Amino acid sequence: MSLSRTKLTDPKALRGYAHPLRMALLGLLRAHGPMTATQAAEQLGESVPNCSFHLRQLAKYGLAERSPGADARERPWRATALATSWDDDSDDPQVRAATDELNAAQLALYTRRAEEFLLRRADESAAWRAVTGFSDQSLYVTADELAELTRRLDAVLSEYDDRILDPSRRPADARRVSLIQLAVLSPSPTDGARPATPAPPAGAPEAPGGAR
Repeated sequence: MSLSRTKLTDPKALRGYAHPLRMALLGLLRAHGPMTATQAAEQLGESVPNCSFHLRQLAKYGLAERSPGADARERPWRATALATSWDDDSDDPQVRAATDELNAAQLALYTRRAEEFLLRRADESAAWRAVTGFSDQSLYVTADELAELTRRLDAVLSEYDDRILDPSRRPADARRVSLIQLAVLSPSPTDGARPATPAPPAGAPEAPGGAR
């Protein structure tokens, strides 16, 4: 079972989503289901009018919609999909600029989420502290190999999609975990970054002509 996904392609929609509160609101709807602007405001510590405005903006770009509710005065909002995606390889300068803006907003959101976790990590059990945290790995791969690696990682993660779609499938002690994937390309020597020149051994003679 796969997650429903909304793909953003229009620069206006990409920029429209690149807002911290809109990202937080959409994440809230995906994690906890439909809720009113008042309920969302209570969860996020924001004002109701502010949340209401940004929920309408999410609806404008096809990311949220009204759902039937008992109170006709303030029907709940729900996410239109459980995931959002966009391409980073467009040849359109406007799309590239918009995706750069959205990626920057997404990175800022990831950073805040990690910082908030660090503040409360000491209160978690030893079992959770042992398996959460940060790590990185340097690889030498081609673009095709990185694409294949990403596909394989996505395939592993998709094995847990049913627990998002059906809460009854979650183990009793399961917690919601944010597993963040970043693939950051190092500068190429042709981009102006040269490999570091190793220092000469101690006591080695100078190069001919006294060059240093």
